Amino acid sequence: MYKVLANLIYEKGENAFMELGNIYLQVIKRRFAQIKEQGDGTFEQLDETDIHWTFNEASNSIAVIVKHMRGNMLSRWTNFLTTDGEKSNRHRDQEFINTIQSKQELLTVWNEGWSVLFDALEQISAEDLRKHVKIREQPILVLEAVERQLAHYASHVGQIVYIGKQLKGNEWKSLSIPKGNSAEYLQQMKQRYGK
Repeated sequence: MYKVLANLIYEKGENAFMELGNIYLQVIKRRFAQIKEQGDGTFEQLDETDIHWTFNEASNSIAVIVKHMRGNMLSRWTNFLTTDGEKSNRHRDQEFINTIQSKQELLTVWNEGWSVLFDALEQISAEDLRKHVKIREQPILVLEAVERQLAHYASHVGQIVYIGKQLKGNEWKSLSIPKGNSAEYLQQMKQRYGK
């Protein structure tokens, strides 16, 4: 990735890199927001008991997944550009012990993590994308660190949505294109964006 960016700067100049970096930052903010919306849409459909359901002892409940995500977000995104992403005050193993008592507490924990993430994203400039940060002492390109977290959170929110769908069954309200509506959705997009 770094070589691609270096070649872009060499071939097109610094302004091209900065323009691409600014576009990337806008896109990545939207992608994180879309992932959060998937979780939000799931939580709206769940009740107090749903957030604690597990398939078996090896499984994590939605409450545990959210607790882990918050711990990761606070660690990775607090002082993102200046400190190691694995903070010394993080106790990762404790994140997998359910201490969340209510749906309201779950939402508070969820929103706290995302707030730290979105605040950090606002501090990143296009120039910062070619710098390095550390995670557990390993130097990682900022661009790669951002992508790494995007993939991590998308996988966990996918788990949350999947659990919600299993619990709600036929009562589940789709968060994307409902089954059987692909052709209708395509028509709507053609009408909206087509020429």
